[in-house]
Amino acid sequence: MGIDALALMERIFLTVFPLVAIVSIGYFYARRVSTDMAVANRLNMDVFTPALIFSVLSAKSFNLAEYQELALAALIIVLGSGLLLWPICRLLKVQVKTFLPPMMFSNSGNLGIPLIVLAFGEHALQAAVVLFLVENLLHFTVGIYMLDHRTNPFALLKMPMIISSIAGIGWSLSGFELPVFLQTFIDMLGQISIPLMLFALGVRMLSVDFSQWRIGISGALLCPLSGILIALMLQPVIGLTAEQFSYLLVFSALPPAVLNYMVAERYQQDPQQVASIVLLGNIGSLLIIPLVLIFALQ
Repeated sequence: MGIDALALMERIFLTVFPLVAIVSIGYFYARRVSTDMAVANRLNMDVFTPALIFSVLSAKSFNLAEYQELALAALIIVLGSGLLLWPICRLLKVQVKTFLPPMMFSNSGNLGIPLIVLAFGEHALQAAVVLFLVENLLHFTVGIYMLDHRTNPFALLKMPMIISSIAGIGWSLSGFELPVFLQTFIDMLGQISIPLMLFALGVRMLSVDFSQWRIGISGALLCPLSGILIALMLQPVIGLTAEQFSYLLVFSALPPAVLNYMVAERYQQDPQQVASIVLLGNIGSLLIIPLVLIFALQ
């Protein structure tokens, strides 16, 4: 094996190991101690992640126009995955509302942000947050509407992550800089979010239901494959830079978001099947993500 190949393998290991280690700590801790992450997850959704989003978007270096093609590509991957896999639901004998949301809405928060930052460096954080915002916004609009057509889209404006996104972009466009003490305070709050996301994912792994393993394995394969296929088809059309296409490729291969299970449980949409799809998909990503990184990092 050549020096370049060894360096690539080392970089992949250094990217994946911290993620797996934190998730594993969450899993093994929850096995020993009864762990309720409900409060921590709510704090992360309402405080820490909005702080991270505002910190990134309000930064002087953030240029929204620089990421508009990347955001468009992410939007097409999310919606396109649903359209591409729609006919598969009949073959798998599973309801569309059960199977498609986990295939469309990926783990761009818990896994995507730390993965992209570790793989490409801190300068990739802005792109990772943009990808997360696109996926999350679609999840709370299209995703919720798929399960309940009576959903009020204006309720989105009350969500802390949407408020922080609007505020962050507005502040960035204003040209002003935050006072150092405020920037430090918000940065520190935001830095809590990523490791807490990973730890919570590990705790959630404890509830894997292997009784639905067939549909879970199908989802673990089809979710990344559909995303990668659409990303490869998009690149000649949209023409992202090599660096942004690498981010998109990693985004397209992410497993289903854990949030899919919480939403399915709330709307009573086969939560056990969704849990298997989500959690086996995240376990399967331990094999798929390193393979994708081989191409993305070159």
